[in-house]
Amino acid sequence: MAEMDQKSVPHVLLFPFPLLGHVNPLLQLAELLCLSGLSNVTFLTTKHHHHRLLSFTDARTRFSSFPAFRFETISDGLPDDHPRSYTHIIDIFTGVRSVMEPSFRELLFSNYFQSVNRPPVTCIISDGLMSFPIGVAKELGIASMDFRGTGASFLWCCFRHLNMVEAGELPFKDADMDKLITSIPGMESFLRCRDLPSFLRGCRGKVLDDSLKIVSSSHDLRPNATIINTFEDLEAPILAEMRPHFPKIFTLGPLHALLSTLHSGRSISSNNSLYEVDQNCITWLDSQQPNSVVYVSFGSIVMMTHTQMLEFWYGLVNSGKRFLWVIRHDFVIDKDESFQVPADLTSETKERGYIVEWSPQEEVLAHPAVGGFLTHSGWGSILESMMAGVPMLCWPQIGDHHTNSRFVSDVWKVGLDMKDTCDRLTIEKMVNDLMDTKRDELMRSMEEISQLARKSVGKGGSSYGNLEALVNRLIAYPILF
Repeated sequence: MAEMDQKSVPHVLLFPFPLLGHVNPLLQLAELLCLSGLSNVTFLTTKHHHHRLLSFTDARTRFSSFPAFRFETISDGLPDDHPRSYTHIIDIFTGVRSVMEPSFRELLFSNYFQSVNRPPVTCIISDGLMSFPIGVAKELGIASMDFRGTGASFLWCCFRHLNMVEAGELPFKDADMDKLITSIPGMESFLRCRDLPSFLRGCRGKVLDDSLKIVSSSHDLRPNATIINTFEDLEAPILAEMRPHFPKIFTLGPLHALLSTLHSGRSISSNNSLYEVDQNCITWLDSQQPNSVVYVSFGSIVMMTHTQMLEFWYGLVNSGKRFLWVIRHDFVIDKDESFQVPADLTSETKERGYIVEWSPQEEVLAHPAVGGFLTHSGWGSILESMMAGVPMLCWPQIGDHHTNSRFVSDVWKVGLDMKDTCDRLTIEKMVNDLMDTKRDELMRSMEEISQLARKSVGKGGSSYGNLEALVNRLIAYPILF
C-alpha cells in the first residue's frame, strides 16, 4: 500500500441522513470497512449527532484502534435546541437542502478531507434520502454508492412509484385500503394499499408530488452501486426483481450481526445508541421467567398522543402479561402537565411492568425472559428481532413501517400486523396471540429465519462474502467501476 500513488489509495467517505435510524447503520458500515482493512475512512455527520455519539456511545474508543479513521462534522442548519424529531421532518429536509448540500459541495471541492497523510476521497457512500452527494461524486469523477438502511422490499416499492401512477393505483381513487397493488412485481398477491409506505398512502396533489421527489431522487442520479441492510435469503424474490434495474447491489445485513462476526462474536449491542441507556431493565429481566415478557419499543422517532398511550397501556395491563416498555421523554405529542396516569395502571405496572426512557435493545431482545416484541416495524428493529429469534407484533406508523409489517406477518410469518388500529381490546387480544395463542406457529417460522440470518453473516455466508466483494471493489477503484 505504501508504494501506491496517493490518488490510487482508497478513501471512503460515509454520509448519513441526520436521523438516528439513519446514523446508526452507516456507522456500523464504517466500522465494518475499517475492520476489513480499509485504512482511510471518514464519517461525516451533523454536529448534533456527533455530540450525541460522543456523549452516549463508546464510538470514540472503538474507532481509536483505526488511526486513519476520522469523524468530521457538518451543520444541519438547525438551532441547538431544535428537537429534530419526526414531527419536525420538514425542518430537517429544509436544513439538508439549504445548508448541508452547499456545505457538502464546498468541503469536497476544496479537498477538505485530504491532507499530507490522507489521500483525496475516492468513494462517497451516502444515505439514499440524499441524492446530491451522488451528483458531487460524478462532478469530481469519483465513485458513489447509495446506502439503504431499509429493506429491499421498501426500496422496490419506492422505485416502482411511477408504475403505480401509470397504472392508476396512485393516488388512491377510493377508500378501499385492502385493495391489492398489482404494479409492483413480486408483491402482486399480498401488498395492499394500506401496506404502501406512509408517504404514498392516500397522498394527493402536491403532497404526492413532493413525496415522490424524495423517494425517487436517487434514481435521477445513478450511483455506481447500492448497499442494502438485508440478507439474500430473506428477500431473494424481491432482489431478483430489482437487480436488472440497479447497477450493482450489495446485501450486507444484518449489519449489527455482521459486525459481531468481525468482532469474533462479541456483541456491541448498545454502543451506537444516541440516547442514554438504562441498564437497570436488564436486572429486572433477570428476575422474570423465560419467554414471559413483552418488550415494547416504538423506536427513536415515533410519537403518540396521550389517548393512544393509554390504549396501549390498558391493552398491555389487561393482557395479563409482563412488559418492559420504552417511553422516551419526547414520546407523547400532546404534552399536558396536568395529565396523570390512572391509579389502576400505576398499580398494575408496578406489579408486572417496567418502564425506561431507553434500553439496550439488542441485549433486551437476546434476553431469555423476552418472548415477544411490540414494535413500530422499523427495519433495524425487525433485523434485531430476527437475529434474536423473537416474534413481533407490528404497529407501523411512518416511512417503511407499513410495508415492513406486511412482510413480517404475511410473507415471512414471524409476527402479527396491527396497523391502522389503536384500541385496548385489539391490543390485549393481539398481545395474547403473540405470547400464547399463535406463538408456536410464529416461532417455527422465526427459528427458520433466524437460522438463515445467522448463516448469512457467518464465514461463507452471503453477507460476509458481499462485504469482502465490496471492500475489494473499493480497493480496486477505479478499475472495477
